[in-house]
Amino acid sequence: MVNKALLASLPPLTLLFLELASSVTALWAILSFSRVQLPPPLLLWPIVALGVLNPGIVYALALMGLARVSASVTTLLWAAEPAMILTLAAVMLREPVSSRLLMVMAVGFVGVLLVADLAGGGDSGQNSPSGVVLLLLAVLCCAFYTVLSRALSGSADPLAIVAIQQTAGLAWTAALLAARFDNTGMSDVIAIPTSQLATAALAGLMYYAIAYWLYLTALRFVPAAVAGAYFNAIPVFGVGLAIVFLGESLTTLQWAGAVAVMLSVAGLANLTSNAGAKPIGGGMDGRWKARLLADSPFEQKAKRRDFE
Repeated sequence: MVNKALLASLPPLTLLFLELASSVTALWAILSFSRVQLPPPLLLWPIVALGVLNPGIVYALALMGLARVSASVTTLLWAAEPAMILTLAAVMLREPVSSRLLMVMAVGFVGVLLVADLAGGGDSGQNSPSGVVLLLLAVLCCAFYTVLSRALSGSADPLAIVAIQQTAGLAWTAALLAARFDNTGMSDVIAIPTSQLATAALAGLMYYAIAYWLYLTALRFVPAAVAGAYFNAIPVFGVGLAIVFLGESLTTLQWAGAVAVMLSVAGLANLTSNAGAKPIGGGMDGRWKARLLADSPFEQKAKRRDFE
């Protein structure tokens, strides 16, 4: 909701740069005064790569989509993430999926289709088709991030992982601004009023620094599919806050989709409430974990040294 309000006066990439800069500054300040150890060199490459993916690519797409779609519809579209995580977790992590869970996820997926208003062409005043596509691409990338992060969640301290990943995301965003991607450059950052800078900085601390730290910590104790299931609680708060504070509204068809999403939320909460946690660092098939680390420059250097 805060981001939607800020996008009324700030370009998406400019907002992302400001929020990540605030978060990265706070995270490295905390790290400098703590005893947290940085990950070993072998893990730096996959951690950086995941940071470029999320928050770099994910939130560049998400904020560009949010600028074209209402906040209430945006939160409901993010409810597609558990279905994507479920599919990826089943394939890559070999996490079990029951027929009842698939049925509940299908209800949520139908709800997302209705919320996106695909039957009406996706263009309903505040919501453009291009915005919906950008948001769904962001959701898909975020699902990949969740599944792949499961492999690294027990390999290093979550605070160090978040700091490195968001630094990589900040560098990615800076590169997009330098290239004037989406007609936005560093000159837009310099011209921002102090009040907007402060608001964006505060939003970055809440949304990136604190939220990501807590999320990666949780991934050490629960399966990726279970973690994804609780994303469905976002629409409950997102739609309500958007209606109350931003004055947004949904069509009758979109309300029907919202009800389907909420039913999916209730079903997922019931089915996953007794799901057991996996051991720290466990859950990823060895082939995928090996692939994640195989292309690391540190791993290549080690192989050359062994060969010599």
